[in-house]
Amino acid sequence: MKAFLKEVIDGLAVDYADIRVEESETTRIVVRGQELDDLGQSFERGGCLRVFYRGNWVVASFNVIDESLKELADDLAIQVNELPAREGGLVSLPAFEQVVRAPKNEDPRLVPLAAKQQLIKNYNQILLNHEQIVSTVAAYQDSHKTVYWYSSENRYIEQEFVRSGFSCQAIARDGANIQSYGESFGRAKGFESLKGKEELVERVAKIAIDLLKAEPVTAGKYTVIVDPLLGGIFAHEAFGHLSEADHIAENERLKQLMRIGTRYGVEQLTIVDDPTLPDEVGSYRYDDEGVPAQRTELIAEGRIAGHLHSRHTAYLMGEAVTGNARAISYRFPPIVRMSNTYIVPGEKRLEDLLADVQDGLYVVGSRGGMTELETFTFSSQYAYRIENGKRTKMVRDVTLAGNVFETLKNIEAIGNDLSIHGGLGGCGKNGQSPLPVTTGAPHIRIRNVVVGGR
Repeated sequence: MKAFLKEVIDGLAVDYADIRVEESETTRIVVRGQELDDLGQSFERGGCLRVFYRGNWVVASFNVIDESLKELADDLAIQVNELPAREGGLVSLPAFEQVVRAPKNEDPRLVPLAAKQQLIKNYNQILLNHEQIVSTVAAYQDSHKTVYWYSSENRYIEQEFVRSGFSCQAIARDGANIQSYGESFGRAKGFESLKGKEELVERVAKIAIDLLKAEPVTAGKYTVIVDPLLGGIFAHEAFGHLSEADHIAENERLKQLMRIGTRYGVEQLTIVDDPTLPDEVGSYRYDDEGVPAQRTELIAEGRIAGHLHSRHTAYLMGEAVTGNARAISYRFPPIVRMSNTYIVPGEKRLEDLLADVQDGLYVVGSRGGMTELETFTFSSQYAYRIENGKRTKMVRDVTLAGNVFETLKNIEAIGNDLSIHGGLGGCGKNGQSPLPVTTGAPHIRIRNVVVGGR
């Protein structure tokens, strides 16, 4: 493959060119209630060709992989030469060659379709075994992808990716009261990693039923302890996106807000993006610009410590590349994206975090939310009241809102129980969704959080 890709882009009259070819196979199974709703296997093959000259990109995706790509490359070179020059360049990298293989025993293509179908049907049946569960959705998905990448720097990287996951959602009903709850699980591993998750599925059913008895939370300002799932979502959605340098490079206000060294949190607060974590769905060895994956501290000891970069944004801002240029598929060019983003654990036990709260909320999970620069709104899956240092009754319809930087400053204590979460979903940006990522955090206690409710 290297020799062919080299032929396509060698000799182009541009500053830089790269070509990416992907081959992917995916299996998806969805069970809804008692019925098999969807079962499919697909194979895709295609690529993305980029040329860069005098500050401009011209990009094309393709499905036909033959000698016609040389003509496509020539056409892109002509187009980019006709564009007026713009500010900017690229961080260059040396010639290099690397092949990254996934373990053969993790390949989901080796597992019979019937076994995959039986696994998700069994998990779905666990939900249906509960009398108050009136509807369910259980989904299984796996993928195997090989990416071949070559640049005009004579840099060639071939990477193999394996990902597997499932999700379960239960809908409970008591008369006119209807509540739902769901969870998702995923790893950069094969079919075996999805076995033995009966306890997770039982929890989905139990919480959906418990929500029937939960009352809406009373709106107000609370001291809040957020669980690792919501803490990780906050790190990703509210702060991680602000750290993506394509946003920063274009926004003078954000440049000031995200200036290296600016303090926004307690000394115990460190937030990291790390695509090198083993077996996580957001992990990789090289990004889609051929840059090695690396751990990047976004906040270190309460201060802004770094930004996430592509080759272009690193050049514009005079910073080092971080290996965060990613594309969801060959249909798109890589853009600056997170990988595995998490809050580094501290020293407090959950019991210690709870003990100091006389009247507060223990908030669990996320039903989604929105961010607008430094403001955010998140809806949690559910919560518990904290009274005199103890979790008491469950409440629902909990929405957290605030300013990202003020909230970081209001973090009082950080737990010692880091948990990383991945699943079937992913991150969305600029029309590219879902990109495989994970989020993580320990339990975190935050004061003066605005909570919407009844």
